[in-house]
Amino acid sequence: MSSIFQILMNISREFLYKSGSSPGSIDEGECEFAEYICESMVSLGSYNLQSIAGDNTSLLLYLEQMLGFFQHFKFAIHFQSANFWLVLMRDLTSKSKNSTHSAADSSAVSSSGSGEVENAKKKALSFVNDDFCGAILDTSFLRMLKREKILPETALSLGVLELWSDKVEGNFGQYRSRLLELIRFVSSYKPLIAAAKVSDKISAIMKSLLLSPAPSQDLAVLESMQLALENVVSAIFDGSNDFAKANAEVQLALCRAFEGLLQQFISLKWTDPSLVEVLGRYLDAMGPFLKYFPDAVGSVINKLFELLTSLPLIIKDTLTLNARHARLQICTSFIRIAKAADKSVLPHMKGIADTMACLQREGRLHQGEHNILGEAFLVMGSAAGIQQQQEVLAWLLEPLSQQWTQLEWQDKYLSDPQGFVRLCSETTFKWSIFHTVTFFERALKRSGLKKANWNSENNSTPDSTPLNPMASHVSWMLTPLLKLLRAVHSLWSPSVNQALPGEIKAAMTLSDVERFSLLGEGNYPKLPKSSLTFTDGSNIDMTKEGYAEPNESDIRNWLKGIRDSGYNVLGLSTTIGDSFFKYSDIHSFAVALMENIQSMDFRHMRLLVHSILIPLVKSCPFDMWEIWLEKLLHPLFVHSQKALNHAWSSLLQDGRAKVPDVHDILSGSDLKVEVMEDKLLRDLTREICSLLSVIASPPLNPGIPSVDQSGHANRVDMSSLKSLDTFASSSMVGFILKHESLALPTLRICLEVFTWTDGEAVTKISSYCSALVALSIATNHMELVEFASRDLFTAIIQGLALESNAIISADLVGLCREIFVYLCDRHPAPRQVLLSLPSITPHDLHAFEESLTKTSSPKEQKQLMKSLLLLATGNKLKALAAQKSVNVITNVSSTVRSRSSVNDSESKVDDGDLGLAAIM
Repeated sequence: MSSIFQILMNISREFLYKSGSSPGSIDEGECEFAEYICESMVSLGSYNLQSIAGDNTSLLLYLEQMLGFFQHFKFAIHFQSANFWLVLMRDLTSKSKNSTHSAADSSAVSSSGSGEVENAKKKALSFVNDDFCGAILDTSFLRMLKREKILPETALSLGVLELWSDKVEGNFGQYRSRLLELIRFVSSYKPLIAAAKVSDKISAIMKSLLLSPAPSQDLAVLESMQLALENVVSAIFDGSNDFAKANAEVQLALCRAFEGLLQQFISLKWTDPSLVEVLGRYLDAMGPFLKYFPDAVGSVINKLFELLTSLPLIIKDTLTLNARHARLQICTSFIRIAKAADKSVLPHMKGIADTMACLQREGRLHQGEHNILGEAFLVMGSAAGIQQQQEVLAWLLEPLSQQWTQLEWQDKYLSDPQGFVRLCSETTFKWSIFHTVTFFERALKRSGLKKANWNSENNSTPDSTPLNPMASHVSWMLTPLLKLLRAVHSLWSPSVNQALPGEIKAAMTLSDVERFSLLGEGNYPKLPKSSLTFTDGSNIDMTKEGYAEPNESDIRNWLKGIRDSGYNVLGLSTTIGDSFFKYSDIHSFAVALMENIQSMDFRHMRLLVHSILIPLVKSCPFDMWEIWLEKLLHPLFVHSQKALNHAWSSLLQDGRAKVPDVHDILSGSDLKVEVMEDKLLRDLTREICSLLSVIASPPLNPGIPSVDQSGHANRVDMSSLKSLDTFASSSMVGFILKHESLALPTLRICLEVFTWTDGEAVTKISSYCSALVALSIATNHMELVEFASRDLFTAIIQGLALESNAIISADLVGLCREIFVYLCDRHPAPRQVLLSLPSITPHDLHAFEESLTKTSSPKEQKQLMKSLLLLATGNKLKALAAQKSVNVITNVSSTVRSRSSVNDSESKVDDGDLGLAAIM
């Protein structure tokens, strides 16, 4: 291997010398050959570095040549070498985490290691010095650019250097993320070099832009270095390098470098929106540094407010539209700095609050911008402690509550459908409502939410300190919000819908973005630049505030925003503790959420279940189940069972799900509509099954005894059986089963889901089925025993006939085993179901039962059940056939397969139609 290294390095030396001294003399053939040589050297260095590690000269020469390839003007050659440096620097960084920020001591590296390869890599550490790291950073900074993004003059200044272009195969974003990772590793290993390099590079760019007559034309260079700065600063100051423990000289040098850079940013007087936006990003990239250099925080905050107020408030044209986006970017910079700088921002909270209040009084701050700044304040408050956090919440929320709780606007817009139609045309006021709801949502997310409580013992009492500082604010938000959501839901009811104006009806249909998402097509319609994705995940066009755009788009965005954020507010509110359930009005909830459930589109039902009902079910205290669950879950389960069954029957029989969401889609191919229908149907099916899975989760069912996994048939002690009522207070599944109005639709869903071709839905609902079986074993409730023994047993076997259920087949076989082992002597149905299968005889069943008595291993019993099911169905259970085990237990197979021939009339028991026609 050492000889191969030497041969390759000799070839590399000649190529690098020739291409360095005379780039124009290198033809494509030589470059392609050099690319293969580089690839081979990368492979050797990654796996066989120990072959030359004993020779310092060879090791140093190898590293120098790999650096030469990394710096090469040909992109393909550079790209191959980048893989080597990324792996090596990751390795070096991980091994030097505990060392000081200085060059490694080679004598220390030569001590014990874990094999020759590790020792070789450790030895390379002593050669990767400041010059190496500086060269890697210089090259990485240059190659962060994409050729199509830069001006011709900039490209000309780069000479023969090839940048990534659209002609290169692959994804530029992935390549650049790897470069950024390399920059982070180098910065972590050599922080002083990284700080100096990034500062010098950015300073040179800033000077060039100051001399340029049109600096905003070449933003690509500026934007690329912002990403580089962000990664350098985070690598040095994110805490993993123990900056605070570094020696004082290193700390001082780093602070001087970044302080000088920060002063340059603050001194810039840019007013162009695109430049202001990038400058805001540069400032928030310095956030981790500000944590260790708090003296600069005040200057940064003042600069951000200066940038914000320098941009026009009113949107008149494209330029001012860009300004609006830049204003939003500056506001989000406050959030990022508050998160990164941590407690360094706390002394400036009052100044920020006073400036915000002043700008709002003067009408120089949009409400949406105020909300983003308010979110930054929430972050600061969280870092300051519970008392400060509560003061911040009161300061931010009390002005909102005064407007939100006024009955005048509620009576005017929410008391009847005509009033809500008028609200949809009140652009300024309706977006003001949106901002109130979304800010409350952010406050809930930022206010130190405790994990959802699973039982009342963990909740606070009304007289104790609330678990969440938002607990005292939820009450004033909910009543108007529920009225608002009730009005939104009513739009889909037939009586209201038929009288709606055309633009509102159009706004209620699927948007183009939603259609593209459902179709899974990559070319989504591009959102306008003014659309900003916030930290809460919403994506609302904020340019709607204060002026009217086309009504359909405006109303659609508003309706979606109110629904999404409103649902989140309700779901998050359920997690604040018992006080929510004790003092909220369940009647208002039920009316707002369930009054028009039958008119809801599938996508809206899915969101309601995901955002509200699942968190509510998780958080509802045991003693509140009777009050809350039946009123909310009964209408949902009844309607969803009917709607899903109808849609799945239509899909499986006619090839079309015919979901309500696409009824108004008139254009496009039938195939695309079918795809959208299928996706909407599966999404809702899985969400309903997820809700049932949550209901069956262990924290909500501590009272369900575990099935005795080591037992045989006949081991259930009949005297130990309890009534279903016994479990209703300590098991949510028991509670559901006790209430017939809840039990019937959920049991129907359990049976029907096994006939639908959705393995993910079956996977989700299997835990609910398991809880049903466990309760049927533990109770004396004969209707439940019969359901599990006959209906559920039959449905599971039918589900195993679908290949889509192969992923969950082992669990399904386990359920079959539990049903037969523990219920066959309490009810005849398990035997009847098995004997109704097309290829089984009584002899086979007898052999199976006899084999069960010979083993107490659940695993072996499951294998016996699997073998019997395959035999009894003539290998027609596709979910099992796809994973058929070769280790079939012989004492069953030999017995059942050596049976003598029997007549067809002997092979089945006539016990009526058990619904197994699909298998037969």
